[in-house]
Amino acid sequence: MDAKGELLRGLQGTRVGLLGKLEGLGEYDLRRPLVPTGTNLLGLVKHLAGLEYGYLGEAAGRVPAVRPSWFREDVSTEIDMWATPDESSEYVVDVYRRLAAHSDRTVADLELDSPAYVAHWADGHRETTLGVLLIRMLAETSQHAGHADILREQLDGGLGGGTTVAADAAFWNDRRAQVQAAADHFRP
Repeated sequence: MDAKGELLRGLQGTRVGLLGKLEGLGEYDLRRPLVPTGTNLLGLVKHLAGLEYGYLGEAAGRVPAVRPSWFREDVSTEIDMWATPDESSEYVVDVYRRLAAHSDRTVADLELDSPAYVAHWADGHRETTLGVLLIRMLAETSQHAGHADILREQLDGGLGGGTTVAADAAFWNDRRAQVQAAADHFRP
């Protein structure tokens, strides 16, 4: 089994799924906060672009040529979970794609046990390996792709790569009623 290849293919597939959630949406819906914390689709992509830069670029000793415009010298002043009006969705997605391609080259060129260093981790825990960071990147991307699934469904019923469930509205209404009925058995 090729662990590195399997992890990389998983990350690549998850990236594709995440970007599929943005398909067909306008700037407003990409940026609109859909939960109380302000989480939005474009912000998730922006956040993951920063992680690609850090974990599979800078920490692995391979600083990408593209540096996201939202990066600041003081990390606490960065805006990475939402896009400002001057950051177009095209820009954010392009940066994400370019950083993902850089990450793929890093993974291809290095071994899983190649040393890496994450400066913002706690003292005594900053030294790691490319393999650990690749696993973290896959986990982060998978987690946020799941968030994107729910956000897109809230917007327009979109599932998968942005396909909608409108044609199956009766099925989903029935399913939701069944789920609600099961929950009602435990209503206080």
